[in-house]
Amino acid sequence: MNIPISIIDAFTNKAFGGNPAAVCLLEEKLTTDQMQTIAMEMNLSETAFVERTEEAGNFGLRWFTPTLEIDLCGHATLASAFHMLHSGWANPGESIRFQTRSGELKVKSDGDWLEMDFPLIPTFEEPHPYFKDNFFGKKILKISQLRKNWIIELESYEDVVSVAPDFPTIAAYSEEGIIVTALGKEPFDIYSRFFGPNVGINEDPVTGFAHCALMDYWYQRTGKFTLKAFQASKRGGILHLEKHDDRVLLRGQAVHVLSGALYI
Repeated sequence: MNIPISIIDAFTNKAFGGNPAAVCLLEEKLTTDQMQTIAMEMNLSETAFVERTEEAGNFGLRWFTPTLEIDLCGHATLASAFHMLHSGWANPGESIRFQTRSGELKVKSDGDWLEMDFPLIPTFEEPHPYFKDNFFGKKILKISQLRKNWIIELESYEDVVSVAPDFPTIAAYSEEGIIVTALGKEPFDIYSRFFGPNVGINEDPVTGFAHCALMDYWYQRTGKFTLKAFQASKRGGILHLEKHDDRVLLRGQAVHVLSGALYI
């Protein structure tokens, strides 16, 4: 079996920035085990698999880290839609509908940007069982919980950029991972980083699902419905966020960096 595969850098407008995702546009069915094995071989934070359905504009979409299938992934959804638009699987200006483990997700193009309609993830203030006043030497202002993850607000964006976490400790005291965040500097409203050793990624370069929670968190903190966000990993990533009731629009760009084929 010959399976085309491409790597797309998402939430960036330059190659080797943002978050890379591998994307397979499937003409033939794969088993779950085959998808997981491919994701392990690619060894990126996510590998996405897109399947056609009988309905035009409607597709199946699944995401795998090197170790497990996950419920929601923003950057690999953005990468999938970008690759589909440039491969003839979708048409510019038309809404792409993905059927996923998190329900239906819609993506549409707007010039050089893609807009994704995702569920807002509720966050709740909750004490952490281990981190109380500081996070590896950085002062903690507030802690909130979301499903399988935590948000820890630090005192400044400089603290977000410079914090050096111990990943075994994070793995021991989180189900999936920890998002650190702080108010940003111009032109960004917020900064963040995501550490997810329990999903096979010590630090994710840019994390779409985390911003579905960060939009809720910072709306509660500031009352703002729109945010410009910077994920301060080494690669860096830019997202524009907009809250609409229980949904959040994530806007980002992407770049195609590699294409090839898998032989199974």
